[in-house]
Amino acid sequence: MAGLVLGEAARQADGLQLIAAENFTSPAVLAVLGSPLANKYAEGYPGARHHGGCELVDVAERTAVERACALFGAEHANVQPHSGSSAVLAAYAALLRPGDRVLAMSLRHGGHLTHGSPANFSGRWFDFVGYGVRPDTGLVDYEQVRALAREHRPKAIVCGSISYPRHLDHAAFRMIADEVGAYLIADAAHPIGLVAGGVAPNPVPYADVVCATTHKVLRGPRGGMLLCGGRLAQRVDRAVFPFTQGGAQMQTIAAKAVAFGEAATPEFAAYARQVVANARALAAALAAEGLVVTTGGTDTHMMTVDASALALDAFTARGRLAAAGIVLDTCALPQGGGCGLRLGTASVTTQGMGTGEMARIAALAAAAIRGVERPARLRAAVAELARAFPPYPAHT
Repeated sequence: MAGLVLGEAARQADGLQLIAAENFTSPAVLAVLGSPLANKYAEGYPGARHHGGCELVDVAERTAVERACALFGAEHANVQPHSGSSAVLAAYAALLRPGDRVLAMSLRHGGHLTHGSPANFSGRWFDFVGYGVRPDTGLVDYEQVRALAREHRPKAIVCGSISYPRHLDHAAFRMIADEVGAYLIADAAHPIGLVAGGVAPNPVPYADVVCATTHKVLRGPRGGMLLCGGRLAQRVDRAVFPFTQGGAQMQTIAAKAVAFGEAATPEFAAYARQVVANARALAAALAAEGLVVTTGGTDTHMMTVDASALALDAFTARGRLAAAGIVLDTCALPQGGGCGLRLGTASVTTQGMGTGEMARIAALAAAAIRGVERPARLRAAVAELARAFPPYPAHT
């Protein structure tokens, strides 16, 4: 196991981590995750646990809740969900009953598994209707959302995506939800870190419940959280415990508190601005290399790319990139139902890279996709760039 840990550290340091859902946590977050807090059982909530000895972990959870509420302007926060999917499950449990109709982004257009996939609890327990993006722009078709809401009268509308690179109009979703008497659930797993940094619109004032993750751009431990108004606080808390989860992971909750504290600093706001600047620079550089960037660019930390212009399918492209040490995802492309590449700049920005490095990354990625250079040579060039920006300099 020690060898695996060291090997993974080397893999992360020697390559370019462009998976949009990943980031490097701070050393402080890592330290708390590996602390004796991991030993503590703490079912329930602060002041009302089902186990003794929770005095200190109660302080940790209260601190995480207070920091989350202050950071996002929420009346209530639940920091116990083990993941983003756990948070969405709890939100549905708080507001819906099995069989209720839900309007969410179609999986083919960028929706998450929890937005109605038949392989997921959401698609098995609820009746999902999917909205999509306009074929001419790739942007959310709000007129279609309104028309589908009027036709199907859903109990809830979900706004959020795993591969939509533009800001969502939460006010428009709120107006549509109010028109048909639906709850509005914001799945902000990807943009919540940008919200914390002040470079993305905040869904909290508009949504009944906001579901989010604490990793990704937010740079905290892997986990989830829920934000809501005070009137839904008890329903949300009961939906997490005891309905969908048992004991809270106190080491993770304490690490979330650390991350929320870090995200409230001017340094994090500057980081978030750089993440977006890097994403725009990378998208422009990839387009200059002949790749098709959907929606013509990005407002966020991510972009989606169609590699078919280079006569290559996404899975072959991802394999060639991986051989060169460039790690990223594939995603659905709404036009034509094909598959594209999804890239994010959170990790490389954490490492200290700027817009100049984005041009270099685009050139390396394009060379790998085209197969014009030997993978070993490309991998050496990628490693040279990555090693100039170690994720944990004190430990290299």
